[in-house]
Amino acid sequence: MRPAVKIEYTSRQIAARVAEMGREISRTYGQNRVDVVAMLDNAFVFAADLVRHITSPVVCHFVQAEMREVHLNGHHRREVFFSYNPELKGRDVLVVDAVLHSGVTMEFFVRRLAECHPRSVRVAVLLDKPGERRVPLQPDYLGFSAASNYLVGYGLPDAEGLNRNLSDIATLDGRGAGRRSEGSAAVKRAGKGGRRGSPRRASSPQRAGRGTRRPMRKT
Repeated sequence: MRPAVKIEYTSRQIAARVAEMGREISRTYGQNRVDVVAMLDNAFVFAADLVRHITSPVVCHFVQAEMREVHLNGHHRREVFFSYNPELKGRDVLVVDAVLHSGVTMEFFVRRLAECHPRSVRVAVLLDKPGERRVPLQPDYLGFSAASNYLVGYGLPDAEGLNRNLSDIATLDGRGAGRRSEGSAAVKRAGKGGRRGSPRRASSPQRAGRGTRRPMRKT
């Protein structure tokens, strides 16, 4: 028997807020090109809807973060691998994710993007959970501020990968609601070799300091 769901945000509420976010973003960039970096997997529905409400010229990029358990020379640590490194020098970049939890992975990714010397980097998230924040990061564009509940629907899965196709965002009754990793980062184990992508460590909030400053609008 599948767990019951309790609707937190209806499809109508989501559509209205995403449209307003698109208008806010369009006012920011005007007729300047914006390079949207969508964080997979969880942001695919949100990003698809959001970009269709942005009237500025848009180029889309898709990045997946993978958290790996690495054992090297008797030491244990976690490292973040990003699947793709877009060339964004001199660009206005908008990172789009579905949920912002601790902010450690997002802050680290923003600092990683800064190494490409973009003109600006901003962050848009549909759901923010400030009660779980471990770094001083605030999104520039925010859909809803949510409690620390396990949310499914509108692209967000449960522990078994189900419920992404719900048009609403809901909470489960607790069954099968195992904790997801930050954003969409999957956790895998790795040894010395066999690494793919670009390894970047973000094992603690201290490593995810702000670094390069980016234009941010306080929300």
